[in-house]
Amino acid sequence: MTVPSLIASSFDAQRAIALANETFDIEAAAVQGLKSRLGEGFVRTVERVLTISGRVVVMGMGKSGHVGRKIAATLASTGTPAMFVHPAEASHGDLGMVTDADLVLMISNSGESQEVAAILPVLKRLGVPLVTMTGNARSTMAQHADFWIDTAVSKEACPLNLAPTASTTAQLAMGDALAVALLDARGFRAEDFARSHPGGALGRKLLTHVSDVMRSGDAIPRVWPTATFSELMREMSAKGLGATAVVTEDGTLMGIFTDGDLRRLVEQGTDLRAKTAMDVMHANPCTIPAHALAVDAADLMEARRITSVLVVDDAGRLCGAINSNDLMRAKVI
Repeated sequence: MTVPSLIASSFDAQRAIALANETFDIEAAAVQGLKSRLGEGFVRTVERVLTISGRVVVMGMGKSGHVGRKIAATLASTGTPAMFVHPAEASHGDLGMVTDADLVLMISNSGESQEVAAILPVLKRLGVPLVTMTGNARSTMAQHADFWIDTAVSKEACPLNLAPTASTTAQLAMGDALAVALLDARGFRAEDFARSHPGGALGRKLLTHVSDVMRSGDAIPRVWPTATFSELMREMSAKGLGATAVVTEDGTLMGIFTDGDLRRLVEQGTDLRAKTAMDVMHANPCTIPAHALAVDAADLMEARRITSVLVVDDAGRLCGAINSNDLMRAKVI
């Protein structure tokens, strides 16, 4: 009999569920406990970070180091330049990344990590502001710090009370709290967030304009008001938008004719053979400017229950066309 089969035969599903629920309770209590101890250290850290011209350099060993990488990434994406430096590597040259324009954020539950303690005197000689996030106010890290942020927990979620679980959850939550306080103080906006996330869905929505995805030039279906119905239909079929604009000689938009308009005329039994574009067009069509966000075009189509919209300049001249397929290809919707 193999070892895995022995483990499987002794597995207690109910105990696993109970431990999971206990973990949730312990870690939730750890985060809630931070609220009562949030004070001067947190406030002064936020104030100091806002004054530095350099970056927040986050350091931490082991699991605290993993949390530190996430905190540095969150700060950097929300308007506070930040990076992570491994304390052990710092002792072997990477400390050169830290300048007197920076602020160092040290993370350790015990506050007694040897690798961290080894570089504390050097940081003090450099005159770099030091913030420590620890669960021990009397630790070496806390004693060397300019500002101390309390992330103590009463116990770990680990049944052995050994593996960093509740403590790292508390550190992560405190890091998020710092990032949120800083982004608010900086007046950080959704547009700023999008600029640091150009490849994400939010970035596409907030950075992609109608002009970036619209059809332009000869790709825009358009006819003169005097065009015959046959000419109108050939233009619609050739451009594949499901609609065509009706414009004057100087490009001023007069109206639009769509597949839906054609269906309604056919249902009414209208004789279309002698009709011109002006006879069948829908005047004053829905339009959008080229500088508008593409997501606004999507919202407009949804609100009006249409699948395409014409793009005009400030003088009301036709300059583009866009439909839902164009927005889907751009991953705006």
